[in-house]
Amino acid sequence: MTEPALSAASADVAPPAPAEFRRAMGMFASGVTVITGMDDEEPVGFACQSFASVSLVPPLIMFCADHNGRAWPKIRKTGRFCVNVLGEDQVDICGRFGSSRGRKFDDLDWDLSPWGIPALPDVLLRVHAEVENVHVAGDHDVVIGRVVQLEHVIEQRPMLFFRGRFGVDGHEPPGQPPLANLWGWGDHWG
Repeated sequence: MTEPALSAASADVAPPAPAEFRRAMGMFASGVTVITGMDDEEPVGFACQSFASVSLVPPLIMFCADHNGRAWPKIRKTGRFCVNVLGEDQVDICGRFGSSRGRKFDDLDWDLSPWGIPALPDVLLRVHAEVENVHVAGDHDVVIGRVVQLEHVIEQRPMLFFRGRFGVDGHEPPGQPPLANLWGWGDHWG
């Protein structure tokens, strides 16, 4: 496929800097998930906002993971993962898995799913899937997963991330710490 020709006006415009792009994309409210998997016998996982359904038949989902992340390469090797959709009161879980520091599963109550993947407690939904395809896109992989099981766990309000904060319309989840404590510029989701 050939690249479309740029007009003279667009050729003179520089692409946005990473900080500007991040700020602009923050205008799109998204849910927050934790992608979990196994690395040999050790559970691994990372927080992820880039998650969506792709197809009903077959049932496919997608998420994006940073090439430089610690967990995604380990999950990719096994080919199985679980998408844990967070509720608004799970800021602590988000912070735990959104940071590049620390062991994510230390002192955390979790179960091993029938698929052999870590399943987090009290989430809205668990989507168990197998890696179908991986597409390289810039500094991330776009992962397409084939869904093998859905688990509706609990009914509650979802965790939303908007304009660099949790919640929208002035409604913030209880106990929200400053974001500086959750994600630094050096943190890579994935």
